[in-house]
Amino acid sequence: MNNSVFTPDRLTWMRKKRGLTKTALAQAVGVDLRSISAYEAGEFPPGNDTLQLLAKTLTVRENFFYLGDLAGPEAEQVSFRAVSKLSAVKRDMARGSAAIAFAFCKWLESHFELPMVSIPDLREEGPEQAAVSLRYMWGLAEKPVSNMVHLLESKGVRVFSLALDISDVDALCTWRDDIPYVFLNTKKSNARRRFDAAHELGHLVLHRHGEYDGRVTEQEADEFASAFLMPRAGFIASAPRLPDLKNILAHKSHWGVSLAAYIVRLHRVGLISDWHYRTLFQQISQRGYRKSEPSDHKQELSKLFQMLFLELKRDGISVHDIAESMGVYASDLNDLLFNLAIVGVEGSGHGGGSQDRNPDLRLVIDNTK
Repeated sequence: MNNSVFTPDRLTWMRKKRGLTKTALAQAVGVDLRSISAYEAGEFPPGNDTLQLLAKTLTVRENFFYLGDLAGPEAEQVSFRAVSKLSAVKRDMARGSAAIAFAFCKWLESHFELPMVSIPDLREEGPEQAAVSLRYMWGLAEKPVSNMVHLLESKGVRVFSLALDISDVDALCTWRDDIPYVFLNTKKSNARRRFDAAHELGHLVLHRHGEYDGRVTEQEADEFASAFLMPRAGFIASAPRLPDLKNILAHKSHWGVSLAAYIVRLHRVGLISDWHYRTLFQQISQRGYRKSEPSDHKQELSKLFQMLFLELKRDGISVHDIAESMGVYASDLNDLLFNLAIVGVEGSGHGGGSQDRNPDLRLVIDNTK
């Protein structure tokens, strides 16, 4: 809700999203560190000249700081993929992106009826059994998941992409007001993003009510992702009789996974020995397939955003209109939306339309496509 009061949290979250410390922001704006700390603590607001400099430095509109509360996830509420590789600054950048995603979803929910959440709590089950149970609940049987993003969206998960300037972050998930969020790095290979999406789904069903404690929960989420993407019975039935590298390359695409993920699954279900497992990994390392491998899975984008943007375009609402109402610029939204906003609603707006119309649209997504 708009108000005339400076909101300190908005300054804090946008500073973190831009990867700036308080000291760096103070130097960029030309004030002392004590002033930035005071603004963020709510002791007093910045003056008009300083506000203009803050908005310019953080690349937001001046009204951004006056649009009411902006909440982001606490550090313990977020599961980061490969968290050990991340600095505190990079983690804060990702959390700042999540804060903007929360605000964008709030805008969407005021205009559309989004898919209901259908993510069960399976914390009492082990990773493999949880994957089996969830596949049964969702009617997936033993077949491959054709599109992980579509599947998650159809179950009420809000799936976003991560900004390019935090490419060290593989993926993350969190909950906000009982809504699950997953963020995927679109700079990773398509097969890697599918596994990351399944990994974060594992966190959502296994670790919703507990803190993410690093190695143990990450391993559990990996085991879940492997079993979810490659269900035991279907995987064993389709596996090559001679699992050499050539045959594995021909079979991995059936499940939409990487060579490494496929080999790990072969080993886990007992189809190859420890020696064979080590040999295959040596071979893919020698051929450079750990960094780039042939026959990557097709790119998966958001079906939900495509549908939303089509409706908004019919209403004459552009991504610029939405961004303006949020006090940011379109680039911040495009970073979160797999860049679909550029395709969907660029150039279609007439300014201000996003505040006047409230289409009550119920979105139903067929996850089998």
